[in-house]
Amino acid sequence: MAKLSMRQMKVGQTGVIAAVRAAGELGKRIRDMGLVTGSEIKIQGRAPLYDPVAIRVMGFTLTLRNNEADSIDVTVED
Repeated sequence: MAKLSMRQMKVGQTGVIAAVRAAGELGKRIRDMGLVTGSEIKIQGRAPLYDPVAIRVMGFTLTLRNNEADSIDVTVED
């Protein structure tokens, strides 16, 4: 199992959130959206210029900017 930031994941790849490194208001907002340690995610797609990234988590689709995705560590299968 490899650990990488959510931004580095490929479309269609799944993983489990290992840590949210964002602090303050950004960290609170990310956690409020359901992106907490242990949540399973799947990369749904990316915009043409790769920002934002669409993810599937807890049955809904969510989009994050790349700077937000950088602060989320995910464990993925090799």
